[in-house]
Amino acid sequence: MHTTLEQDLARNPHDGPAIVSSADRMSACADGFVVPGFDAVARLAAGSLQVAMVALVLNDGSAYWYSAEPGRAGTPYGLHPLYLEAARRGSAQILPDIAADARFRDTPPLTGPVPAPLRFFACEPVHTLSGRHVGALCVMDPAPRHDLDGAARATLRDAARLAGAGVVLGGYLGRTDPVTQLPHRSAFFEDLRSRQQHGAQRAWLVAIEVAPVDRFNAFVRAMGFPYADELMRAVAGRLQAWMPSDTHLYQVGVTRFAAVLPEGSPALGPVQLDQLVALLRTPFDCLGIPLTLQPGVGLLDLDVRQLQGTDPLRRVMSASHAAQHSARGWALYSRSQDERHRQEFFLVTELAAALTERTELDLHYQPRVRLEDGRCMTLEALVRWHHPTLGTVPPDQFVPLAERAGLMRTLTGWVLDHGVAQLAAWLRAGHDVGLSINVSNADFDADLVTRLQAVTTRHGVEAARLELEFTESTLLQHNDDTRRHLAAVRDLGTGIAIDDFGTGYSNLASLRQMPATCLKIDQSFVRSMDASRHDAAIVRSIAALARDLGFRVVVEGVETADIYAAVRGMACDEVQGFHVSRPLPAAAVPAWLEARHRG
Repeated sequence: MHTTLEQDLARNPHDGPAIVSSADRMSACADGFVVPGFDAVARLAAGSLQVAMVALVLNDGSAYWYSAEPGRAGTPYGLHPLYLEAARRGSAQILPDIAADARFRDTPPLTGPVPAPLRFFACEPVHTLSGRHVGALCVMDPAPRHDLDGAARATLRDAARLAGAGVVLGGYLGRTDPVTQLPHRSAFFEDLRSRQQHGAQRAWLVAIEVAPVDRFNAFVRAMGFPYADELMRAVAGRLQAWMPSDTHLYQVGVTRFAAVLPEGSPALGPVQLDQLVALLRTPFDCLGIPLTLQPGVGLLDLDVRQLQGTDPLRRVMSASHAAQHSARGWALYSRSQDERHRQEFFLVTELAAALTERTELDLHYQPRVRLEDGRCMTLEALVRWHHPTLGTVPPDQFVPLAERAGLMRTLTGWVLDHGVAQLAAWLRAGHDVGLSINVSNADFDADLVTRLQAVTTRHGVEAARLELEFTESTLLQHNDDTRRHLAAVRDLGTGIAIDDFGTGYSNLASLRQMPATCLKIDQSFVRSMDASRHDAAIVRSIAALARDLGFRVVVEGVETADIYAAVRGMACDEVQGFHVSRPLPAAAVPAWLEARHRG
């Protein structure tokens, strides 16, 4: 930690004012001045000295303007040589009448945000708190004057001192996180650019993810922001105490830190990284409440010479994010893994567009048939995505992404609307079938019943024609509210199926309490029934138990005639799988139904 603003700025090679624009350009601000307090300082100076314009000109050629005339503050103007000379000379200056000064006889008139040429000019050097000269505070007016008296000069000096404090504060705020007092992301990139300008070739970057975003948000919801702030200060202190000497630590996000190892130092070794992860996994006693984090540490060997056009922070954070989900807790940057993350982000944005703007999504329908007579009772709606450039994107690739990106409610709504519309068309054509739709964890709320009522009313389909499929693990994650929502669904007449049964962690008590009507035995047991007597025994036992509990039993993954024959000898009601039919496009369903029922 640094005790003064000046010390904080001094630790960095780029210790000049962080608030200025590029050299030889003027940065103008109308309402929100980049230099904190400059508008107030300028307003006081203009009022006390009775001048039309005030400017803070920094010695790199950047300027901030103030005019008492409404609408003219912050209007950009080219810098007259007089402004640049005043900013760089480091001493006070008073020009009662510029037009009468021989030095400026051959230069253009001095201008600013006032309509008339400026005649009177005075300036006072601006220094930081440590005495470093950074520019000049200038006052100007269209009317010439004789001079400034002692009181006026003191006023100008005081205003310049206040402007200098504002420059320091602007640089501090431009580089420092207010919670941890560490330099933040802008400072991180400034320092890397400084290394590049000083000829450095390589640098080791370290990124530290304190906790997953959703978990950190849970801290805030449960304990409040003061607790979260104190936690981040504690983490920062622990990191600073551990980091090698001369290592710069930055806070680059709410829950993220980054460090740049000293130039020429080797990368942290596996032993050091294990120690760092162990240190961060040690519980933090924060405001008397212990908390264990889920940290991730990422490393990147950066070619500083190729800094332009790259985002090293994003890349090293890709490694730290991956490390959060690994047992070891740290990882080196992997280009292939990074590309996979970028591809996933691309797919999520494309899926969002496909759901709202395009016609790339489609539904296929896989029949379920009754063992008793082979009749098709239900068609399961399965979403397909045909991307214009990527081709067919498998559901097992885009559905998990939709769940993580918060798109599942939208995706479920799309499937409901299009699937029920198609069911209505089949019913009008005389096909006596029902529709089964997969529903996700995100759809578990009181709005589920309202959505079902709306879609069935809109398409004129009885709710009893529908069945909602939830995975076993999804159902068991929920509580009494879930059961109330499901009971409301059942009151509509809609069926409820427990999908992929046998792969979760059901207990008989929770299974007995679920208001489900159907249980679908997971295909992972079914496909190997003919080769594994243990799997056959599992399927037989689950089917008998489910039948005794009053569920309709559906066996998924019936791929061969032998498995079909084996299932017929068990306590099963319906089967589904490639032996019956592969998923069909909507246009092929009527012909398949007619052929099936004729057979």
